[in-house]
Amino acid sequence: MFAANLTRKQLTAAICFALAAVTLLVYSPVLRHEFVNYDDPDYITNNAHVKAGLTWPGIIWAFQSTDARNWHPLTWISHMMDCQLFGLNPAGHHLMNVLLHTANSLLLFLLLKNLTGAIWRSFFVAALFAWHPLHVESVAWAVERKDVLSAFFWMLTLLSYARYTQNKSKAGYFLALIFFACGLMSKPMVVTLPFVLLLLDFWPIQRFNNSTIQRLFVEKIPFFALSLGSCLVTYSAQSGALWSSGSLSFQFRAANALMSYVRYISKIFWPADLALIYPYPHYWPFAGVVVAGGLLAILSAIFILQAKRFPYLAIGWFWFLGTLIPTIGLVQAGVQSMADRYTYLPSIGIFIIAVWGVNNLLDSHPQKIKFAAFAGGIALAACLAVTSIQLKYWQNSLQLFWHTIQVTTDNYAADDCMGNALENIGKNAEAEKLYVEAVRVEPDYPMAQFHLGMILLERGDSDEASNHLAIAAQLSPRNPVMQYDFGTYLSQHGKPDEAAAHFVAALAAKPDFVEARQQLDLLSTKTNSRANRSTH
Repeated sequence: MFAANLTRKQLTAAICFALAAVTLLVYSPVLRHEFVNYDDPDYITNNAHVKAGLTWPGIIWAFQSTDARNWHPLTWISHMMDCQLFGLNPAGHHLMNVLLHTANSLLLFLLLKNLTGAIWRSFFVAALFAWHPLHVESVAWAVERKDVLSAFFWMLTLLSYARYTQNKSKAGYFLALIFFACGLMSKPMVVTLPFVLLLLDFWPIQRFNNSTIQRLFVEKIPFFALSLGSCLVTYSAQSGALWSSGSLSFQFRAANALMSYVRYISKIFWPADLALIYPYPHYWPFAGVVVAGGLLAILSAIFILQAKRFPYLAIGWFWFLGTLIPTIGLVQAGVQSMADRYTYLPSIGIFIIAVWGVNNLLDSHPQKIKFAAFAGGIALAACLAVTSIQLKYWQNSLQLFWHTIQVTTDNYAADDCMGNALENIGKNAEAEKLYVEAVRVEPDYPMAQFHLGMILLERGDSDEASNHLAIAAQLSPRNPVMQYDFGTYLSQHGKPDEAAAHFVAALAAKPDFVEARQQLDLLSTKTNSRANRSTH
């Protein structure tokens, strides 16, 4: 009754206020959370460039760096801004993620309302995006700034493109290009955006009625050019990954991709057993892979056949399939078979299908509005409840990896991180057991080998420690810390030539590694001193 008495502008403003208020409230607990020991040190707490705050040398480094196996200078700069404003107080870093996520939710609502004219359906899609438990990882994890920041520029790109298509505004077109470039400089996963623009041309903008696909494609060439450039830079950065699953066969990665699509859909509709790291299984059953591939093919065929009658089906479906391609695992770097954070933008396609689909199913029902409101309310309340629970696991590293180990099996990466968290609070015996288990499950995981070697070294088991440190250094030749620490061990145990080789490797991976340069110079001085004494 209240909504019926509001003008369209007033209703839009009221929805924006409610959407923002609830999002900020549900995510407010993250302001009391700590940094976690998985990637946060590399990006923030142990990164000298970031901790220095916003400086010209830091900005130059951000545009030159491919640290963390990506080129995302705007993400680095945003972390620098956080350190400038908040230092290493995690509350400020988490707050910025929450604010960006809230802004993304509002922009998504305004975008869909602008393109479709459907206020309430646009609200439900935006609310699902804002409050869905799968998105907790992207918001509550400080280093996933790249997710929320790239999505912010994604939304601004689409809004600018909508302005261009509606008003033939050249300013809108160039703004879209600029925002897209900013998105690529935040996270390269947004390379699929030009294809999404073509999808939106079909529905809801409906430009295919007055133009040809060739003409619409030519219009997107500058966007595709930016995507191509980002792909080339990312490929170059990823080729130097510290450790990856590149040894997995293409057949296995393709099977994992098919299974992951289905697993993502299942977690969107039933977000249970969410974890930071989903390890690769030992194998995927052939029957399961065939069923997954068949299901995806059948749904694709159905949605294409229904495209004229229900265009949102095809658009939502190919939004989901297409935007996941960069991270679906065909080209893979890392230990994860899939990740909740990868659904941040792709899930919007499924939300569109669900919301517009329910609306169509209830079209002929006399109590359509009541049923739709009831069903939507239940779905959103469930999302808020599960999101609140999921957020509790992100309080600190111990909580996060305890939960991850509970809901997954043979999770060597989680064992390693949990061990590291225990070691940091002095529980070395428990930590060592977890490192041993991680190495047992995956002997080729360098972090576990490294941490096991270091903890053995600390308790005096020098020979066994040397074996594990050597394996870690061999498995991860571009990890400067592993190379440096093993070089230090060798130097302390009378092997200067071998130590020097590892210090050189550390400097090759990180040219500004001051400690490695000092150790190398020290070894050189000692070698020259011995040489001089021998000549006399």
